[in-house]
Amino acid sequence: MNHELKRTVVVSGGIILLFVFIVNVLIPHFLKTSYSAEVFERVETPTKPIVAHLPTPTPLKALYMTACVASTPSWRTSLRKMIEATELNAVVIDIKDSTGTVSFESGVPDSQGGSGCVVPDFKEFIAELHASGIYVIGRISVFQDPSYTSLHPELAVKSKSSGGVWRDRKGLSFVDVGAKPYWDYIVEISKASYALGFDELNYDYVRYPTDGDMDDTDFTWSYASSTRPEMLESFFTFLKTKTDEIGAVTSADLFGMTTTVTSDMGIGQVLERALPHFDYIAPMVYPSHYPSGWNGFANPSEHPYEVIHIAMSEAQRREEIQRISLGLATTTPSKLRPWLQDFNLGTTYGADKIRAQIQATYDSGLDSWMVWSAANKYTEAALLPE
Repeated sequence: MNHELKRTVVVSGGIILLFVFIVNVLIPHFLKTSYSAEVFERVETPTKPIVAHLPTPTPLKALYMTACVASTPSWRTSLRKMIEATELNAVVIDIKDSTGTVSFESGVPDSQGGSGCVVPDFKEFIAELHASGIYVIGRISVFQDPSYTSLHPELAVKSKSSGGVWRDRKGLSFVDVGAKPYWDYIVEISKASYALGFDELNYDYVRYPTDGDMDDTDFTWSYASSTRPEMLESFFTFLKTKTDEIGAVTSADLFGMTTTVTSDMGIGQVLERALPHFDYIAPMVYPSHYPSGWNGFANPSEHPYEVIHIAMSEAQRREEIQRISLGLATTTPSKLRPWLQDFNLGTTYGADKIRAQIQATYDSGLDSWMVWSAANKYTEAALLPE
């Protein structure tokens, strides 16, 4: 082969080898390192929207709002303006009311039944309240739940006589406190509520039922190995563990007389058993709910200052004893903030009686309180201007 032909073959072979190298090495490498990287850089991992939560105000001064009022723009606006114009700085709104209705689309199975009201723009309303600096507490009625017991009668308090679901004098049914499958349901409602924007979760009806034929009740889930106080505290412990995981602030409503009575009164509630498991405890110390003769008062409703002062002073005394027994600092702020009465029962409640309750709260050493009116009609004259 002459030199010219040899050179041609070598050049041709080099071109072929270069082509093979480009096709099999350079192009795949380029696609893998450059083009793919560019694509990956453009694709963003979906993230869950961050919901802002307001810090708990100190002191806290709140009023209660039903879901029905929250779903009525004119009424809820009126109450919001009252909060803005007065010393109030917080509102408690129903997440799950006594019918069992969950007031927003939570995505939790079995949560959309019930005959109560739903707030279609709850997230936007919470944002509106936050924009006004108003702390938003969501109230969850726990074991009183006619909606859930209709779907899961096997978890309800049973009637001994009929074998069916037991109902109180108002026709309302309760889930058995010991029905642990229901505990998970409450946790899921809690998580969905906190994710929606509620700053605090307030648990009501955390007790065994009272009004009705109690001799006909059968608690098939509760009594394998626990007393009522023990079973209820087991629920509190479980709930605290789960709500701590999401960082939620929590509070529990207790029957008013838990502050002055050391037994569970048949409902499972004992102040000392609730205190460690919540950030705040709210005794419902409505003077109208105390029996005639309590502390010598023929009609406690007519003595709002005395009732609140006695009840909350005793609650703090017991809280302090428990702190000492647990080795906690005596300077730790109290977890107590009472529910006060703004409704007529036992006697007429005007601005004087409402203000007397507030003053009694202060005089007992506390600075936070919440005002209850099931009708959501409040006595603005009892409140100081902003």
